[in-house]
Order: sequence, then C-alpha cells, then structure tokens
Amino acid sequence: MERTAINPWAWSGELGYDQGTLVSGHTRTLYCAGQTAMSGDGEPLHPGDMAAQLALSLDNVEAVLGEAGMSLADVVRLNVYTVDVDLVFQHYGVLAARLGAAGATPSTTMLGVTRLALPDLMVELEATATA
Repeated sequence: MERTAINPWAWSGELGYDQGTLVSGHTRTLYCAGQTAMSGDGEPLHPGDMAAQLALSLDNVEAVLGEAGMSLADVVRLNVYTVDVDLVFQHYGVLAARLGAAGATPSTTMLGVTRLALPDLMVELEATATA
C-alpha cells in the first residue's frame, strides 16, 4: 500500500493537514479532508450565504479529487457537517444537482454541529472516493 498526500493548495500543509490522502494498491482510495467555502489562499468566503458556501465547498472537493485524477463520479461517501441543517436542506439542490450530473450517488451522512473551524463557515463536506 502506498499513501500520497494530495494538496492543491499550500496553506493546508502549513496548518498541519492534507486536503486528501490517496491510498494506492489493489484499488485507489482518496480520503478528503473536510472542504469548506475557503479561497485558494485559505480565506473563508460567502459569510451568511449557504448556497454559495455549498457550491464552493463542492468546488474544493472537486479540486482535491482532480489532483488525484478522480471526479465526483468516484465519490462513495460524503459527510455533510453544518451549523444549520434546515438551511442546508433549503439549498440541497446545489449539492444534489452537481452530484446527479456526475452520476454520483454516495452514501451520505448529514450532521448538525455547534460550529465549524471558523465562525463564518456554515457547511463542510468530507468525501471518500475510490477508483
């Protein structure tokens, strides 16, 4: 088995974690760190806008997948952490449309949490992909 760090942005390494870990062997498995509405420079974006945060969080999941040669179609597990479950459901179409377009039907868990790493963050997506 071989493990490869996947980091499309340098700032996460400076904070001591990888955006993803690619495990190669018989199959390839990518374990993505939770992705939020962060810019490529590590700044939170879209405070108070759940739809925009969901879209950017998914963009960031796709960036990590892309660095590993994968896509949303390879996602087998998706965890959604949010400070407002009801608000996520109001904007769930943002997520569902992109997963559907990719033909992805990952096992999904949604959890309401008190807060995320930074106060302006409202949602975090954690994915596992295999290829």
